[in-house]
Amino acid sequence: MTYTTKISLIPRCLRRGSSLEGIFMKVNTILNTASHRELEQLENKTRLLLVRHGELVTSREWRYVGHLDVELNEAGIEQMQRAGERLKSEQIDVLLSSDLKRTRKGAEIIGTMLGLTPQSHREFREISLGQWEGLTRDEIAAQFPEDFEERSKDLPHYRIKNGESFADLKKRVIKKLEQTLEEHQGKRIALIAHGGVNRIILTHVLGMDLSNLTRLDQAYGCLNIIDYFDGMPVVRLVNSTP
Repeated sequence: MTYTTKISLIPRCLRRGSSLEGIFMKVNTILNTASHRELEQLENKTRLLLVRHGELVTSREWRYVGHLDVELNEAGIEQMQRAGERLKSEQIDVLLSSDLKRTRKGAEIIGTMLGLTPQSHREFREISLGQWEGLTRDEIAAQFPEDFEERSKDLPHYRIKNGESFADLKKRVIKKLEQTLEEHQGKRIALIAHGGVNRIILTHVLGMDLSNLTRLDQAYGCLNIIDYFDGMPVVRLVNSTP
């Protein structure tokens, strides 16, 4: 929520003797209960077009990748080309990705199609899986059975050795996202990111608990659309594939 928007709504909330705190509480109530038609009338709508990278050379092995730099396979390249075709009609202003090869490659493909130069940011990396990276699910279950079981009991907060928890991931992703939305307010932003990162953003804007993270599917090459009306998010599309 921007300071400017709250100030612009004060006349609607002003009463004799109202405290400043009371005024802003009423402003937040208006914004939280506004219809989509009312939100559309607010200025500075920012659109986030959130894309998952394409399929990887390791994808069909059920291998945990995390921060490892892994290439897209042929299907993954085609998925990014289809995503680029789909984004042509969106008049993208800014094209972003994480700094890992799989999202940078996807952003380069899309950037060539849209005439945009991608910008990469480390903060949008996938969750770090520490000592599990490079292993398959079965290998992890065999080598680290107790850790594997413990993580399944507390997915949001369990931190793999030398890695991150999803709570850790949320802190760095949402902080960078908020900075990005502020920097590019009123623009259309395409972010080529990861399954974990996308789920973090979606659960955050939907007010979902991180324990429900895996209830959101994110297929390779999928598109999600979130509109921000002066900071108030409205989810328009989730996990859409061509």
